[in-house]
Amino acid sequence: MEVCITPLPEVNSASEVAGGQLEPFPKRINAVPPRITLGSVPVFSVHSYEEDNKLWRKHVDAYKKTNNLFDTGRYRNIMDMNAGLGSFAAALESPKLWVMNVVPTIANTSALGVIYERGLIGMYHDWCEGFSTYPRTYDLIHSNSIFSLYQNKCKFEDILLKI
Repeated sequence: MEVCITPLPEVNSASEVAGGQLEPFPKRINAVPPRITLGSVPVFSVHSYEEDNKLWRKHVDAYKKTNNLFDTGRYRNIMDMNAGLGSFAAALESPKLWVMNVVPTIANTSALGVIYERGLIGMYHDWCEGFSTYPRTYDLIHSNSIFSLYQNKCKFEDILLKI
């Protein structure tokens, strides 16, 4: 379990916040999380974080033009199988739905802490293994690059059967 726990940084006084000050919700869903600002997540910078947010806002806008049911309550439970920084969930930003952000255990960089600092929920999972809840209970499953990530790791049919 120690591998899963990120220790908080040392502080010099009681007025400092270990890990960095978080914005109040819902503002923090798009604010740069302290882990990104402090450089605690390899590969991601403030610039790449902002670019990721911009990219997913663009994609979600396109999804909403194609499927006008996003803000109607039709989709309440959404799963993002390869959540990255949680930008897909942040771009949806609707009180009518929630997103389970899944960070694959084989991802190059773990950003689950960033997802938490954004005020979102998430978990780690290896998609070659069984899922702890029944994925078919989700109204929408988002799977950006999941098959590329698991290429030569397990059979695609196994992943599809879980969905």
